[in-house]
Amino acid sequence: MRDVLASGWYILGPQGEAFESEFAGFCGAAHGVGVANGTDALELALRALEIGPGDQVAAVANAGGYSTAAIRAIGAEPLYIDVEEDSMTMDSRALAAAIGPRTRAVIVTHLYGRVADMPALLAAAGSVPVIEDCAQAHGARLCGRVAGVWGALGCFSFYPTKNLGAVGDGGVVVTGNSVLAARVRSLRQYGWISKYRSISAGGRNSRLDEMQAAVLRVKLRYLEEGNVRRRKIAYLYNRWLSGAGLKTSAVGNEHVAHLYVVRSALRDGLRDALRSASIGSDVHYPVPDHLQESARGRRWAAGGLPVTERCCREVVTLPCFPELRDEEVRMVAEAVCSFSAPPAETCLCY
Repeated sequence: MRDVLASGWYILGPQGEAFESEFAGFCGAAHGVGVANGTDALELALRALEIGPGDQVAAVANAGGYSTAAIRAIGAEPLYIDVEEDSMTMDSRALAAAIGPRTRAVIVTHLYGRVADMPALLAAAGSVPVIEDCAQAHGARLCGRVAGVWGALGCFSFYPTKNLGAVGDGGVVVTGNSVLAARVRSLRQYGWISKYRSISAGGRNSRLDEMQAAVLRVKLRYLEEGNVRRRKIAYLYNRWLSGAGLKTSAVGNEHVAHLYVVRSALRDGLRDALRSASIGSDVHYPVPDHLQESARGRRWAAGGLPVTERCCREVVTLPCFPELRDEEVRMVAEAVCSFSAPPAETCLCY
């Protein structure tokens, strides 16, 4: 950080270029383009694919609204697809049934640190390009392949709470396509091809600054170590919650446990019990996008979204971060176990 300040170069300099290359290499992508945040990454990826007004973009409604914000920012229309019961990621069968002639792109969100079923989703999408929302999946893998390199473009956020977090906002788009990389690179700075010469409509100011890039270059060295610790915490929860009336699913070696989420039909009571024990919890995410007040009067969902809506009523996030000590994980687990849990069939843990 001192080196950046001493250099006097704060925007689009050597730190940013180095980080773009290093992070793209980590993912196994040919190109990386730093941007201001993860939502901008999604928006610029859509613009690079030339999506715009009148187009539909398929997405899920249970991932915090970030895809929706990007889709609406370019004037397109979200087409919400229901999710799988177990993974809570996009259901490939629902996508195949909903996709139509106006569907110009698909945004797949890798939720809670788990890569969605990309082979099935890519098959369902067919010729429609797929953008990966990897904001919760830094270093996550499926069949050995890293999140972000399955689709046409992979979009990452470096918000401070992410597995790879900056000391402010930041994002990156990775891709194996040189044409798409060049478009994103132009769009992030006013659509310029050279200084003050704009060739790309829809350009904006969305740049990863040198300070954030410098910090991220250092923290990237520790990402895998942090992911290993997160997985261990998730394994401990699964073991110590086995008698809590919760049904747990294995956290595999390719999952990066960005969040440890349980599902309970008695969510409010569980959160009250945790609060009484001085344990924080959260809900990721309580209101699906198609039921937000901003969506009132619009018919964006492909039929009903029963699984999405049920998940949003039940999910609870327990503490999970690399600095959490084993004894603290046990304390949380004991507080959950002491809560009068519902029958196993109504309370699932992922």
